[in-house]
Amino acid sequence: MTDLASQYLEEMKRQFRGHKRMGDAALAQLEEKDFFVALDPESNSVAALVRHIAGNARSRFTDFLTTDGEKPDRFRDQEFEINATTTRADVMRWWEEGWERVLAALDSLKNEDVLRTVTIRGEPHTVLQAINRQIAHYALHTGQILFLAKHLRGSDWKTLSIPRGKSEEYKVAAPRTSKPAS
Repeated sequence: MTDLASQYLEEMKRQFRGHKRMGDAALAQLEEKDFFVALDPESNSVAALVRHIAGNARSRFTDFLTTDGEKPDRFRDQEFEINATTTRADVMRWWEEGWERVLAALDSLKNEDVLRTVTIRGEPHTVLQAINRQIAHYALHTGQILFLAKHLRGSDWKTLSIPRGKSEEYKVAAPRTSKPAS
């Protein structure tokens, strides 16, 4: 189990860092005004999504192994409320603080922690389950941020992956990471 736990811990850290990296790249392309655009009254702005991720990260990853992941001082609904004085700097501070909390908690985990039980809203989860839940949650919201950023930047968007219509060129030029089968 130790080897599997070690591999799991490394992989989940890689995935979280990947989500942060994609979000960083999308946020960097936005102008100040873009952070506060909601596509309709039922949609969230980038600022609201970032504030929610940060609030969730603070709640879930503060004292991750020893306290419930839904802290009594979290007011989730307020995470989606952005006021007129909020700035890009505020949003970026929330983003960085949230991710610092996540990555610090993950870096502190040991192989033997993977099957420990933690709670979220009183519901027991193994550490593995709780982390998988958060990977999926942050992937969802990071994807929403990317969607909004791409939409808002339009033709000024700089792709974060293989450009449209360039897949075949990429396949030819991509470095091979594994040896061909003999």
